Amino acid sequence: MVELVEGSRKLRHVFLFTDLLLCAKLKKQASVCNSSPSLTRKGQQYDCKWYIPLADLTFQTLEDCESSPIPLVQDEEIDAMKIKISQIKNDIQREKRTTKAPKVIDRLRKKLAEQESMLLLMSPNMAFRVANRNGKGFTFLISSDYERAEWREIIREQQKKCFKSFSLTSLELQMLTNSCVKLQTVHTIPMTMSKEDDESSGLYGFLNVIVHSATGLKQSLNLYCSLEVDSFGYFVNKAKTRVHRDSTEPNWNEEFEIELEGSQTLRLLCYEKCGTKSKLGKEDGELTERIIAKGQITLDPQTLQNKDWQRTVIAMNGIEVKLSMKFTGREFSLKRMPSRKQSGVFGVKINAVTKRERSKVPLIVRQCVEEIERRGMEEVGIYRVSGVATDIQALKAAFDSNNKDVSLMMRDMDVNAIAGTLKLYFRELPEPLFTDELYPNFAGGIALSDSVAKESCMLNLLLSLPEPNLVTFLFILDHLKRIAENESINKMSLHNLATVFGPTLLRPSEKDSKLNGSQPISMNDCWSLEVMAQVQVLLYFLQLESVRHPTANARVFFSPPKYKRTTDFFQDGASDTRSIPI
Repeated sequence: MVELVEGSRKLRHVFLFTDLLLCAKLKKQASVCNSSPSLTRKGQQYDCKWYIPLADLTFQTLEDCESSPIPLVQDEEIDAMKIKISQIKNDIQREKRTTKAPKVIDRLRKKLAEQESMLLLMSPNMAFRVANRNGKGFTFLISSDYERAEWREIIREQQKKCFKSFSLTSLELQMLTNSCVKLQTVHTIPMTMSKEDDESSGLYGFLNVIVHSATGLKQSLNLYCSLEVDSFGYFVNKAKTRVHRDSTEPNWNEEFEIELEGSQTLRLLCYEKCGTKSKLGKEDGELTERIIAKGQITLDPQTLQNKDWQRTVIAMNGIEVKLSMKFTGREFSLKRMPSRKQSGVFGVKINAVTKRERSKVPLIVRQCVEEIERRGMEEVGIYRVSGVATDIQALKAAFDSNNKDVSLMMRDMDVNAIAGTLKLYFRELPEPLFTDELYPNFAGGIALSDSVAKESCMLNLLLSLPEPNLVTFLFILDHLKRIAENESINKMSLHNLATVFGPTLLRPSEKDSKLNGSQPISMNDCWSLEVMAQVQVLLYFLQLESVRHPTANARVFFSPPKYKRTTDFFQDGASDTRSIPI
């Protein structure tokens, strides 16, 4: 686990005994042991940092302690680690298939372990605080509410058997710490290479999950479910249902689409939402949440490769939650399909839609953006958290049929469903917004090391886009920048938004994509090379305040100072979009 010590992250090994919690640091092995794996294990030693008898241990909240702020790691750094991990894993597979040199593979595995240890150290940001009888607190950082609840539950259960406090002598403590070497740890490093068959560990693609209903509640509760999946060895919250109020048998029937990055496990948490209501039906008192049940299932590739829906039940604490799941591999999710219904908007070329509507930006894009800016600017995880798939499909059908009441529909829907509809529109374009023809050039331009050459190249490429593509992109760019202005509340930085939208706007039409004329790349390579190139292209434009026009002595501003919003500018009807405004 990661301990926060005087504002710094420290990797620790934490052991829960029958009567105490012990936090230790793994000592570096002596150099004489490095030549022999067996000697390395024997030479492994722990240095005890602190311990708390369970009879003296209490859990702290933010109000109970004066703790230093959690040092956050930039998303760019986390992604750089993921890229290295993916690339090293691919190198290992290549070596195993070709040279089969054991020494080379061992060196690569050592590099992989170092990168995964670094990722484990830098990724978690959720505080888990414990204290001893003197009130001295200790803070761990973890990535999942599931794990935090698990630690609390197991410690509390064990505390029921512990009534006496005690102190250990230095000799007893040394003997106890040395015995930790014999124990089996929960997390082994490296984590993602724990299987002999490295290529088969984890799923890449999209998992559709329908949360149907829950049974077994003993009293009426305000209940919602949260979904977590593992990504590169740690868990991330991906979706949550609406709150089903005052029911012993809540029925959600909500569908979510979750992107998997080498994922092996799906976790489900049930939360009770507490709070008092006023006569107007609004929440009056302070809202609190508590986990009342949690469970997990293994994502079995053999079962999920069947493209049909798989029904399952997660049983936990006497409560059963019914789910359905369907997996789509990345090789299929990368394929863009043109629509057979040319009168609609989904799967129809953007120039055909704007020409039909006599607009510069498709109506669906403008309406979704306006509704999100009306009530979603402070929504935590906007564009990252999945919307309900049934709502998204309903909006898609309404836009395709030119339903005049679509604005009224959106006002009653969760804002994440509207964000999901906008992403789906761009994802289903038969050709990406950045076009198939120019895509390889964007991927090449972003890799240039010379900043002046990169700026000139990227702007030239941008201004080479067809007019509807360019104007729509500038419209979206301006919107995403406004989203990022509320990062302190919605937790969506420019990098987070680029990660969500980069593949959506740039992902090419071909089933087997290629970069720079190379051979078709594997699914693992796809994340590390192609997807990250797409993210970096969008991030480059998001971070650019203004750039010099390559063919004129003028500057093009992506966030026009003349207009409060880009929507105002485009509604005013500028004709020369390639110099807006000079």
